[in-house]
Amino acid sequence: MEERNMSVISMKQLLEAGVHFGHQTRRWNPKMAPYIYTERNGIYIIDLQKSVGKVDEAYQAVSDIAAEGGTILFVGTKKQAQDAIKTEAERCGMFYVNERWLGGMLTNFKTIKSRVARLKEIEAMAEDGTFDVLPKKEVIKLKKEWEKLEKNLGGIKEMKRLPDAIFIVDPKKERICVQEAHTLGIPLIGIADTNCDPEELDYVIPGNDDAIRAVKLIVSKMADAVVEANQGAAEYSEEEYAEGEEAYDETAEEAEETVEA
Repeated sequence: MEERNMSVISMKQLLEAGVHFGHQTRRWNPKMAPYIYTERNGIYIIDLQKSVGKVDEAYQAVSDIAAEGGTILFVGTKKQAQDAIKTEAERCGMFYVNERWLGGMLTNFKTIKSRVARLKEIEAMAEDGTFDVLPKKEVIKLKKEWEKLEKNLGGIKEMKRLPDAIFIVDPKKERICVQEAHTLGIPLIGIADTNCDPEELDYVIPGNDDAIRAVKLIVSKMADAVVEANQGAAEYSEEEYAEGEEAYDETAEEAEETVEA
């Protein structure tokens, strides 16, 4: 795939989404120092110029994998990431985990596939009328099992093999996923806040992983990379990021509230 002449994201977009807000200075990983611009009111400010370049690198990596028919697994189980992970993975036709990372999802994929098969079995029972002839108590039990399986495995239901790469929001939060990916040699692309270890990722995007708008912006760019690889140039999936100064103050307040937690 040809290299781009311009960035896929602007500093203005990153600024408006609050991507520059890191964690409190006492909660940091020194390995993130190269990506920190300054400190303000006890909070580290991320160097957005570096973030722009790192988004480009990650975008290119995702696009190249998708162009070769590869699969990307989107992972983000923290509350701020759940909606974006599901929405954007579905938009670009990839897989996702946004509720809970089950230990062994990668390293014990054979067992996970058997649970997915069970999920599909129950779905088929609901569709073919089996539920209508079973005792009510049994149906309630099956529906409960179905709900739990769908919640945890719905996003990887059609994933036939291990992914070619994983995009992750907050490697510190998703440490089990990170460990499994390292064990299997699966490349990791992800958003790393100032409290993360960037060396855990093959492609690191320095940025705020606690503000919904910041996470949504970056996840949408990774989905755009897949869409572009498969269908040609992708349009910005979220026009609200392209313009409008009102986003800045709201996001700044949201981010500062988050880092207090």
